[in-house]
Amino acid sequence: MSDSIVSGKSPLLALHGAVEGDAPDTGVAAHYGAISSEQKRFLAGNTFVDLSHRDVVTVSGPDRLTWLHSLTTQFLEGLVPGVATDVLVLTPQGRVEHAFTGTDDGETFWAHTEPGQGAALVAFLDKMRFMMRVEVALVTDDWAVLGLPGLTYALVPRAELALQPELLGSPVGTWAWEALRIEAGRARMGLDTDDRAIPNELGWIGSAVHLDKGCYRGQETVARVHTLGKPPRRLVLLHLDGAAERLPKHGDDVMLDDVRVGFVGSAARHHELGPIALALVKRNVDLEATLTADGVAAAQELIVDPEAGLHFRPILK
Repeated sequence: MSDSIVSGKSPLLALHGAVEGDAPDTGVAAHYGAISSEQKRFLAGNTFVDLSHRDVVTVSGPDRLTWLHSLTTQFLEGLVPGVATDVLVLTPQGRVEHAFTGTDDGETFWAHTEPGQGAALVAFLDKMRFMMRVEVALVTDDWAVLGLPGLTYALVPRAELALQPELLGSPVGTWAWEALRIEAGRARMGLDTDDRAIPNELGWIGSAVHLDKGCYRGQETVARVHTLGKPPRRLVLLHLDGAAERLPKHGDDVMLDDVRVGFVGSAARHHELGPIALALVKRNVDLEATLTADGVAAAQELIVDPEAGLHFRPILK
């Protein structure tokens, strides 16, 4: 096992200018000294983001897709090899418990999840195996995740991580990835969610939740909210006052006048939009209202419509 794995730090932190990220993105570079230009370079291609701090889980065996299909929100039976898909595991009450992205190669389903969450996902899956012909393993020590332009992912052997700049070009930091992810309105488990979050609030219906499949744990809540519409809360993109020198922190209150209406998830400085953030706010907050996040004025851009549901045609970004 390499020293970088033992230390929990990526070998790419040894590159010139690398500055390590803060939790939950410790162990990889937040940037390499050129924050704004790294976003532009990532959009142009010929580069990658080191996301090797994410946990990697494999599910192998002939029953793997049928079994995962029965446990999760996603339609995985007959999943075509090489097609990436987002998957959730819900509590019986429909709250998001695990979120991961996975691809099948015809023999094994390869999943990756948030840093430090792989062991809990493996423990849950192992508990649910019963007589199914499946094997679940945490393989983070052997495999590493890369972020590619277009906000897509790739897996490489961890032993080859230090070679990737020669193959893919000089990397950019997670700050570039996060700014573009936030702009795209893509919620991140543990940052843009809390322990009450349901998929309907986060824009995950359709992308991570398949509505035309059999029963799974938590389906009743998802289906009821989708059928009736009006999820309790909604994910929103905040355009923050650029005059403020600070970004709101994860968990900071979002206020309407003197009333708390939600919380900040992730925030970043975008190379074109300036300071932006994702927030989870109450459904009935006026879309035109100016909010404040840690005292910073913020205009809203719609991600999840307050009326979202079966009989409502959403307004697209």
